[in-house]
Amino acid sequence: MPEEIIRRKRRLSSFQIITLGFAGVILLGALLLMLPISTTGENVTPFNETLFTATSAVCVTGLVVQDTGSYWSTFGQAVILALIQIGGLGVVTVAASFALLSGRKISLMQRSTMQDAISAPKVGGIVRLTRFILRGTFLIELLGALVMLPVFCHDYGWRGIWMAVFHSISAFCNAGFDVLGANSLIGYQNNLIINLVIPGLIIMGGLGFVVWFDVAHCIKKEYGKRSKFSKKHLFKSFSLHTKLVIIATVVLLLAGAVLFYLCEFNNIKTIGGLPLFDQIQISFFQSATLRTAGFASVDMASLHPSTKLMMCVLMFIGGSPAGTAGGIKTVTFAIGVLEVYNIYHGRKEVTAFSRRI
Repeated sequence: MPEEIIRRKRRLSSFQIITLGFAGVILLGALLLMLPISTTGENVTPFNETLFTATSAVCVTGLVVQDTGSYWSTFGQAVILALIQIGGLGVVTVAASFALLSGRKISLMQRSTMQDAISAPKVGGIVRLTRFILRGTFLIELLGALVMLPVFCHDYGWRGIWMAVFHSISAFCNAGFDVLGANSLIGYQNNLIINLVIPGLIIMGGLGFVVWFDVAHCIKKEYGKRSKFSKKHLFKSFSLHTKLVIIATVVLLLAGAVLFYLCEFNNIKTIGGLPLFDQIQISFFQSATLRTAGFASVDMASLHPSTKLMMCVLMFIGGSPAGTAGGIKTVTFAIGVLEVYNIYHGRKEVTAFSRRI
């Protein structure tokens, strides 16, 4: 058998590269967290605990076996934050960013892998899309950190800078990790800045990178050809995917906030004893964070069973495709609703915005 055919057979598929990449990053993160410098007590953490933490960070789930703020040192927290960022962007996207920075040419095989990693609709323009994702991600995370900076610096002094950066990245990546202790963000439940910025970052990360690119492209196109900017015409120019994502996201956010308020407004252990404005902003915060982020501004153990059931539904749906959130995705949920609607009305095909799916 020719050597060229042997090499071709040994070549890994894009899905194998992505899987091995994630496994490699998790293993490296677990080993780094085992170092004494990673903990405040300078002790060696058992491998099973560091493996759990690294997996949770890369997979942006927010589950922990040790309190992130008190157990891990600044170095350990930095490792966790790096794992969160890699998990949010994707291993392949991060690797591609280093290749782009070094000026290396991206091969067709690498472009195909990048396409699979970020669920891009086509290979063409994948490098441009990757650059857009990286710039957009770091810009949004920077803005989020700058807005939260006065709040955390007021409470923690110079350490507030690190806390603003950590929570901005964690929120954008829908990770749910925080360095505030066991009470998470309960201490900031009546802080308007935190209740707007954290959900805003969660939503931006959960919308999906393809939606960003489509919206930016359509805005640029509409501004270029029209003297008068029309929001109605802009929405029509969006792709079907973007339309479904935006509508599903808005509906789920509003429905989650309303349902949370209706279930908890008389619960004195959560929001029952708070002013109406605080109840509303906490309800919105919880609706956004339930989309797989994992932050908490109320005591989760004190919630009504009906609230927990509603939370399970929202967490199951999660965010949108090609984003930082998990779940079955908003588009899957939207198409499922459309399918039920069409079956009820005796239609054989699923359509949305005059397009057949």
